[in-house]
Parts: sequence; structure tokens; C-alpha cells
Amino acid sequence: MSYPVLNIANKIISCSDASLGEIISNLKLQKLLYYMQGFFIAVFDKKLFENEIEAWQYGPVVKEMYEHFKEFGSGAIRLKEDAVISNLSQEENRLFEDVMEEYGQFSAVKLMNMTHEELPWKKVFNENPQGEISYDLLKEYFKTQIVE
Repeated sequence: MSYPVLNIANKIISCSDASLGEIISNLKLQKLLYYMQGFFIAVFDKKLFENEIEAWQYGPVVKEMYEHFKEFGSGAIRLKEDAVISNLSQEENRLFEDVMEEYGQFSAVKLMNMTHEELPWKKVFNENPQGEISYDLLKEYFKTQIVE
């Protein structure tokens, strides 16, 4: 079962602590959604959310979430009081926390540069800018990134 992408985005945003100077901008959110989806596919062989991830100039993007949060520009995204956050299974939540710990520490620009070096974005962007990064391509790449 996959989750609504907005609820996953809200979960990512809720993990940041603005009082510590940690912010989740739209650019950073897009990259974290990409890493979440990639590792979720590699570990569980299913999508975390159904929305496409596209290869844009500044890295992977879930277009619907980019549009939803674009009002925040490059600043910190603030959740609405009624924001819904997905409740993941214990195993899924452990992976979510691992990905946040590993990738959430990096700036949006660092994450963008990292994605530009990775096969899924490079392959799709070079062949078809704004094309979809496929499930199979995410699975193939992220299977190589899992540390046992």
C-alpha cells in the first residue's frame, strides 16, 4: 500500500527543527522525496507514494508537491495546523528515519548536486528533461545503495 504524497511530504517537513536552523525548503523536500521513494522501492519493492518523480534541471521533482509548496519560494515550508502525516508501519518508519538521518543533514544544494551524480536523474535528464524517473530505474540504482 502506498501513501498520499502530501502526507509523506508533511512527515518530512515535520522532522525539521527550525529552532536549530534546520529548514525544509521546496528544493530540499523534492530531493528527500526522491531518496525516500528510491530506498522504499529498493527495500520493500513497492512505492511509498504513487506520484511520478521527474528529472528537472535542479534534480528530481514530484511536480504536484512542487506546485503545492511553491508559495514558500526558497524559504522554510511551514505546515498548516491541520496537516495530515502518514502513519507508517514500524518497519517503514525505521527506513524513513534512516533516510532522514542520512540525507536530511545535507543542504538543498548539496542534495541537488548529489542527485546530479546519480544514474536515475542523469539518465533521464540527458535523454528527456522533465521525463519520468521510472520505478525500475529507481529500483536498479537504489538496490546498489543499500548497506546491509
